[in-house]
Amino acid sequence: MFLGRQQELQFLDDRYQAQSGQLVVLYGRRRIGKTELLHQFCTGKPHVFYSCREISNAEQFAAFEGRLKQAGIPAPKYSTGSSAWEAAFKSILELPANDAKKLLVIDEFPYMCKGNASIPSILQILWDEKLKNEDVMIILCGSAMSFMEKEILAKKNPLYGRATGVYKMKELPESDAIQFFPNYSDEDKMLAYAVLGGIPHYLRQFDPTLSLKENLIRNTLTRGCILYSEVEFLIRQELREPAMYNTIVEAVALGNTKLNDIYTKTGLDKSKISVYLKNLMDLEILEREFSVTAGTKEQATSTKGLYRITDNFFRFWFHFIFPHLSDLEMGDAEGVFEHVISPQLNDFSSPVFEKVCRNFIRKLSQQNKLGFRATNVGRWWGKLNSAEAEIDIVAFDAQSKNYLLGECKFRSSKMDMADLEKLRGKVGFIQPGAKIQYALFSKSGFSAKLIAEAKTDDTIRLFSLSEVLT
Repeated sequence: MFLGRQQELQFLDDRYQAQSGQLVVLYGRRRIGKTELLHQFCTGKPHVFYSCREISNAEQFAAFEGRLKQAGIPAPKYSTGSSAWEAAFKSILELPANDAKKLLVIDEFPYMCKGNASIPSILQILWDEKLKNEDVMIILCGSAMSFMEKEILAKKNPLYGRATGVYKMKELPESDAIQFFPNYSDEDKMLAYAVLGGIPHYLRQFDPTLSLKENLIRNTLTRGCILYSEVEFLIRQELREPAMYNTIVEAVALGNTKLNDIYTKTGLDKSKISVYLKNLMDLEILEREFSVTAGTKEQATSTKGLYRITDNFFRFWFHFIFPHLSDLEMGDAEGVFEHVISPQLNDFSSPVFEKVCRNFIRKLSQQNKLGFRATNVGRWWGKLNSAEAEIDIVAFDAQSKNYLLGECKFRSSKMDMADLEKLRGKVGFIQPGAKIQYALFSKSGFSAKLIAEAKTDDTIRLFSLSEVLT
C-alpha cells in the first residue's frame, strides 16, 4: 500500500505534463522511499525503469540494453564504447508511447557513473543536441547524497545547469507516518512515530495488527529482524570508520549535544570530531540546531549550536539498542523492553512530540489560524534573569511584533495553571509592546482551572494530542 508523497507526485506530474523535454534529478538518503515513489509515478505511463547495480560498465550496459528491449525498444546500433551508451540513451525516443511523453528512470544513477565516469558527459551532449527538444522525461535518481550534490549538481559536472527539476526527498511528515497504524491510539501513534520517524522502510517493519509493545520487541529488539541491524548496516555502508561514528552518535543520543560535551564524552580529537560531525550532517543523521532567535553571525560560528539526531530510529537505536547489545544478543528482548525502554519511552518521545507541535504551529500559520504569519518557528534557549531557560516553541512574525510561546508535555498527568505561569515567566527576551499568545500542548489533557482560564483569556490556546495529530 502506497501512503503519502502527494507533494512529490505532484512535482513529478507537473514536470511530466510540461511541453518541453525534462531532465529531473531526484535524490535522498537510503530507505527514504525514492524507488517506491518512482514506481508509483510510472504506473500507467509508457516508461523504461532501470535500477543500476554495482557492476562493471560492460555488465551495466548489457543490463540496461536488456531493459530497453523489454520495453519494446530495438537494440542500439553500437555495442561498445561511448557510442553504445549514447545510442542506448537516445533510443528512449523509440519507446512505444502513443503520443505520450517518453519516460526513462535511472535509479541509483551513481552506480552507473562509478562504472563509467563519462556517462554524465555522454548524457549532457545528447541532452543539449537532441533530447531537450523532444517529448521525453529522464529522471536520474540516487541515494549517495554527497555524490548527487557534489558531482551531478555541482558546477564541475557536465550536467550542471541541465536539470529542469531538482527534488531532494525528505522523510514522511508525521501526518502521513501515523497512517501506517490506523488502529493505534493517538498515544501509541505518537510513540511509534517517535521510534520510527517518517522512513517508509522502517514504518513497514511494524505489523499494524500487533501492539506497540509486541512490535518493539519483535521488530526492533530481536536478533534477525530488519531494524535490529539496520543502523549498523547503513553506517558501515556510508562511512569508513564506523566505530568512531558510533561513538559520536551514541554520545549525542545520550544528551551530549554541545561540541565540548561530545569531545569530553568521546575523548576524540576536536579537529577530527568536527570532520566526523560534518560527514554525519551531510548524511542527514545529525543536524546543528540553533535557538530560534539566533542571528547569522552566531550560526556561522563552528562551536555554537546544539547537535541533534535527525532520524528518529537512529536516535532510538543508539539510546536503547546499542548500549544493551550484550543482553539483546543473548535473546533478552523482553527484559530490555520492560526494564529499560518502557520506563523511559515517554521521556524519550518528548522531544519528538515537541517537534510535532512546532510543525502544527507552522500549519496553523499557513492556514491563517494563528492570528499572524509566523516567519520563524523553533526552540528557544538562553539566559533569563541570569539563569538558563528553554522554551519548547517560539513563533514570531517578520516584524517581531507578534509572538507565540508554547509548552509541550508528553506525560501522564494533566497540565495545570503552574505550567501556564511558568511559561508566562519566560517573556523577558521579547521586546516590550509585542503581542504574546500562549499555547499549551498536552498528551493527557488539562486541569479544569486551566480550561476555565483559557475560556476567558483569548491569548491562551490549549491543544490535545488528537488535535495535533489530526
